[in-house]
Amino acid sequence: MVMDVRDSTGTAGQMPVVVARLHDRGGFSRLRTALRISALSLLVLAVLFAGGFGWFANKVAHLTTPANPEKADAIIVLTGGQSRLDAAMDLLASGKGERLLISGVHPSASRRQLQAATGGDKNLFSCCVDIDRAALDTIGNAEESAKWVESHAYGTVILVTNNYHMPRSLLEMGRLLHGAKLEPYPVVNSNLDNGGWLTKPRALRVLFTEYTKYLLALARGIVPVKPTPDGIALAETAAGG
Repeated sequence: MVMDVRDSTGTAGQMPVVVARLHDRGGFSRLRTALRISALSLLVLAVLFAGGFGWFANKVAHLTTPANPEKADAIIVLTGGQSRLDAAMDLLASGKGERLLISGVHPSASRRQLQAATGGDKNLFSCCVDIDRAALDTIGNAEESAKWVESHAYGTVILVTNNYHMPRSLLEMGRLLHGAKLEPYPVVNSNLDNGGWLTKPRALRVLFTEYTKYLLALARGIVPVKPTPDGIALAETAAGG
């Protein structure tokens, strides 16, 4: 059978066009699949993020201040509000700990100013309160607290901070205080139980910000964290200035 030259030529001329179209369709199909997978992944991440935030807010909302905590070797309070300091000084005065570390004090604040601000007993403040001015954030709080706890060989420590700040504080502290047991003492300034945080824009904003920081702290767990080698000298003892 003899093929017509014109038919053969016409078919051969169309083949590159057909192949190109098939390649274009294949590339578009792969792109569309990739976009669908990306959109689905983003949706899953958004759902997980929202669900995690709901869990975090509910957990924080149900934290309550212990009425009569067990006695510990020491107390650590993270600065960030007058109510935290007052609660820590009350614990110290009631004999719930032998010593108190106030972590994250502004460098310009003197011992006398701090004692006056807390309104605590002057003699008690002089004998049993240590001040850390080196810590600038929660990570620094954990580092300086670990040095202080290790230097005194404390086995149990009451940790005082606000309820919304407690999960991240326990996470950061737990990475460094391997030999000490932490007893959380959350300070509650606003009742967020029964979904109260949903109706309070400021509380919602604080919780969302803290939740984001908590996720970042979890991510940091991939990288080992160790205290700086500067020693406990960064924490000012009661015998100091």
